[in-house]
Amino acid sequence: MFPTMPQDESWDADASREIARGGGKRPSAGFRDEPGPDDPAVAEPEDGEDDELEEIEVVPVRRELSLAIAGFAGLLALGLVLGAVTSAPDSRLPYAIVLFGVQLLALLAWVMALGPPAALTTAGVCVPTALVADYLAVTGARAELLPLVWVALGGFVAAVLGQLVRAEDRKRVTDSWRTTLVIVAGVVAYAIPIVLTRQEVGTQTLTVGAVAAGVALLVARATDAIFPKPRLAAQVPRGATGIVLGAMLGTLAAAALGSVLVLPFTPAKGAVVGLIAVLIAHLVDLAVNFGQADRRLAGDAPTFWVARHMQGPLGAFALLSPVAYALSHWFLA
Repeated sequence: MFPTMPQDESWDADASREIARGGGKRPSAGFRDEPGPDDPAVAEPEDGEDDELEEIEVVPVRRELSLAIAGFAGLLALGLVLGAVTSAPDSRLPYAIVLFGVQLLALLAWVMALGPPAALTTAGVCVPTALVADYLAVTGARAELLPLVWVALGGFVAAVLGQLVRAEDRKRVTDSWRTTLVIVAGVVAYAIPIVLTRQEVGTQTLTVGAVAAGVALLVARATDAIFPKPRLAAQVPRGATGIVLGAMLGTLAAAALGSVLVLPFTPAKGAVVGLIAVLIAHLVDLAVNFGQADRRLAGDAPTFWVARHMQGPLGAFALLSPVAYALSHWFLA
């Protein structure tokens, strides 16, 4: 037997035996005892409260509205394609007139849907901005994108200065300058198809991209009218089946066009251009849908229904125009 060492500390063997006889219970961690089942802090909510917390508004899919948006997207794509294909080298004024009508329609939709400060002033600045952009696109000595960029910047500055006149509008300028930039740039973007018709592969690139985006939006919206499942969100009346089917058929249509167009187009390059156009169209259209759902959940007043439902296809083709310009110079040239 080894000799035991003396225990000088206060925690001796007698204290250990006392704890053992007491069952070795320790107070629970934290600042208070754990609540029991009868504690009101952990009491189960009543049935009415639980229903209110779990209740989610499911926005119904309106079949007629989905078909109307599908038809509008198809007509918009058809107008862009036919105008680009039939534009003669010395006769682009009819195409510019058609695009100016689209610019006015897009301006109406975006101003009413986005609600910028001094809406009338912003719209009044955007109309001459669109006219100047169309004029430069038709009569410019060289078919370039840079003049349209300067027009867009000038229109944006003029719109912001117009919003600074009234005190109640001046307070919103800091938070809404992005909205103003989107409206002005979107209106000017519809002059880019005129520039593309004056370039070597611009008409073909615009045709392939517009056909792919138009087919994607038309198929997606028409499918939503028939089979809007599975739902992307309860508050968004869109189905994933239509989006996937539209993307596949839009890319297929672009690849088919690439097989019949002249060089540098091939089925593979047509598919790449079509895929990019399809992604842009779907992303912009879905962004508009989710933005509407956010405003509805926030309790904001709904915009005019025509403007609310047209801005998806209009925004998709507006963003497609500069992307088609970039593809024609950096991918197909």
